[in-house]
Amino acid sequence: MRSYDLSPLFRSTVGFDRLSQLLDNVQRVDETSLGYPPYNIEKLSEDAYRITMAVAGFTADDIEVVTKDGAVVVSGKAAKPDDKPQTFLHQGIARRAFERRFQLADHIKVTGASLNHGLLDIELTREVPEVLKPRRIAINTGSGAALIDRSAA
Repeated sequence: MRSYDLSPLFRSTVGFDRLSQLLDNVQRVDETSLGYPPYNIEKLSEDAYRITMAVAGFTADDIEVVTKDGAVVVSGKAAKPDDKPQTFLHQGIARRAFERRFQLADHIKVTGASLNHGLLDIELTREVPEVLKPRRIAINTGSGAALIDRSAA
């Protein structure tokens, strides 16, 4: 994997600490854990997303979904099996512990999670604050104030 030195960029910028941290985290990704558990990321609408993870063999009590530091972290730890011995002819269902981290863009919030038929769905929504949304500005003229709406959206 290539390594890039971005220190010259960060010497001349202020307030981009999160970008620096994000780039550092991307370089430290553990390649061996990228395939488990498998997942999909869907864009449902302009402001709605869904992460779906295949977590066969896990119950809702075995899985934890936490948001912290601009990311959603999904971790799973399978409950201990019964005390009775099991003899497998083939064991292909992996119930090993996992932790998967998804970095979230600004203003993306986790709105819910559900577990159905071995699939964990995590619902995400973009909630842009009113201060950052486009707004119309009144233009004053000599004969009084006129409101001109030039937004196409």
